[in-house]
Amino acid sequence: MAITQLEGKMLAQMFIEGASNLSRHVKVVDSLNVFPVPDGDTGTNMNLSITSGVKEVKQHVQDDASKVAAAFAKGLLMGARGNSGVILSQLFRGFSKQIEGKKQITAIDFAKALEKGVETAYKAVMKPVEGTILTVAKDAARQAKKVAHKDTTLVEVAAETVKEAKASLQRTPDLLPVLKEVGVVDSGGQGLVYIYEGFLAVLTGEKLSDEVIEAPSMEDLVKVEHHHAQSHIATEDIEFGFCTEVMVRFDEEKLSGSPFDEGAFRQELSMLGDSLLVVSDENLLKVHIHAEQPGEVLTKAQRFGELINIKIENMREQHTHLLDETKAVYGTEPAPKQEKSEFGIVTVSMGEGVAKLFKGLGAGVVISGGQTMNPSTEDIVKAIEEVHAENVIILPNNGNIVMAADQAAKVADVNAVVVASKTVPQGLSALLAFNPAQGLAENAANMEEAMSVVTSGQVTFAVRDTAIDGVTIKKDDFMGIIEKKIVSSGADMLDVTKELLAKMITEESEIVTLLQGEDVTSAQTEELVAYLEEHYPELEVDAHVGDQPLYSYIISVE
Repeated sequence: MAITQLEGKMLAQMFIEGASNLSRHVKVVDSLNVFPVPDGDTGTNMNLSITSGVKEVKQHVQDDASKVAAAFAKGLLMGARGNSGVILSQLFRGFSKQIEGKKQITAIDFAKALEKGVETAYKAVMKPVEGTILTVAKDAARQAKKVAHKDTTLVEVAAETVKEAKASLQRTPDLLPVLKEVGVVDSGGQGLVYIYEGFLAVLTGEKLSDEVIEAPSMEDLVKVEHHHAQSHIATEDIEFGFCTEVMVRFDEEKLSGSPFDEGAFRQELSMLGDSLLVVSDENLLKVHIHAEQPGEVLTKAQRFGELINIKIENMREQHTHLLDETKAVYGTEPAPKQEKSEFGIVTVSMGEGVAKLFKGLGAGVVISGGQTMNPSTEDIVKAIEEVHAENVIILPNNGNIVMAADQAAKVADVNAVVVASKTVPQGLSALLAFNPAQGLAENAANMEEAMSVVTSGQVTFAVRDTAIDGVTIKKDDFMGIIEKKIVSSGADMLDVTKELLAKMITEESEIVTLLQGEDVTSAQTEELVAYLEEHYPELEVDAHVGDQPLYSYIISVE
C-alpha cells in the first residue's frame, strides 16, 4: 500500500491498534519484568498509560494529524504510570511536538517525529539506562530516519521501524547484565515493539489476531533459574523504599513566586532518590521517583501548584511478597531479616479498596477492622511488631478503637504514638501529612492538625425504626451521617447521599472524596460524581472503590 501522506484519522487508527496489540500481550510483557527494584508491572503500566492516550484520541478523531497526536500525547501524560508509562508518554510528546501544525505527515515527517520522541524521552530521564525501552526506541528511530526519503512510503518506513525495534530488543541482554542473567529481553522494549506492530498493521491493512496471549506460568519460568532478578537481592538492600508518583496542576499564583524550571527541578529531586523522571507541559507536571522520603517530594512539587494525583507504593513490602512467591516456586530460603526502618504506620480499615488506599499512601500494616469488628489490643501490638520500625504511628480510624490503640502503644517495645483518627477520611488526611524527615512528635502534631480540616460523612442503613436528632428513620432506610450526627434519611440511597453532601459542602470546600461501598454499583457512583460536577463545578471530585461493608459511601470533604 503506497501511502505517502498520513492524515489524522489513519493516525488515530494507528494509535488505537498499537494500544490494542499491547493490551493483548500485557501478561507477556509483565512476565519479563526483571528489574531489581519492584516497581509495578511494566506491561500493566504501559497498557494503562496508552489506554488513557487512546481515550483522549477517540474524543478528537479528525483529519488534522497534529491535533490527533497532541490529544494522544496529552492523554498519555495524564495516565502515565511507572517508569515505562512516563517514558512512553514522552516518546509521543516529542512525536507530537515535531509534527505540530501539520495536517498530514510524510514518511520523513514520521521518522523525524520518532527521533524527536526519543530526544524528549532521554531528556526526561535523570540517568538513562541502555538496554531498555529507550534503546529500542532510539535504534528504531535511527533506522526510520535512515530509510526515509522523498519517495519513501510510510509503510516502508514503518516496516523498517518495526524490524529494527525487534532487532534492538534482542540486543538488550547484551547491554543490561540483569537481562542476560535471567535470559529475557527488556520488558518495556517488548511493549514498544507490540505498539509499533499495531501501527504497521493499520498501514498495511493487516488484521492482527484478537487472541489475548497468556504469559508463561511461574512453573514454566523455573526453566530460567530464578526468573525474577528481585530474588537475587535482599530487601534491606533497597536504598529508596517508596515508588512515588505525583502530578501537579500548575497554579499561576504559585508560579509567580516560585518559577518552574524542569531541568533545575529534576536536578533538585535527584538528591532524594533514583529512577527519577520529571516531565511537564504548559499545564501539568508529572514526577516519578524512587525515594526514601516521599513526603519531601510532594512538598517540593506542591510549590508549583495543586497536587491532583498521588501514588506511593512501599517497594520493600512488594519485594518481601515477591520473595515469598519465589520461595513457593523454587524452594529457596527467604531473604535475611531486614533491619528496622525508622518509621512505620499501622492503620485500621474495612474493605479491600480502602486498605489499598492506605497502603498506597505508605501504611506498612493495615489491620482489617472497624465498626462491628474492632481489633483488640493484641491485634494492634502484633501489627506494631510486623511493621518492624523504630517509631510507629497508629491510626485507629474509629472512635471505638482508640483506647485499644492507646494500650498497644504503651506496651509496645518501640516508640509508638496514636494519632486518634476516628474516621477513615481523617486517617487518610493524616497519612498524607506524614513526613519521614520529621520527628515522631512533630509528625503526630502535623497529622492531628491535618485531620482537623476534614469533614467526614457516611451513608449506611438503619437496623430499626427510630427518631434521633430530629430525623425520623425507618428500618432498612438509608441514613446520612456527618461525624456522629444523622442529617438525612430515606429509602433511596443516592437521594440520601446527595442530601448529606449538600450539608457537608461549604463555600470553603475544595475537594470531595467518595469511597464506594461493596453494595454500590459503579453506575451509581458515576451518577453521584455527575451530580457533584453539575451542582458544585468548583470542587475537585475524587472517587475510589473502597469495597467497605455496611457503609454505602464514606465521604471526605476538605
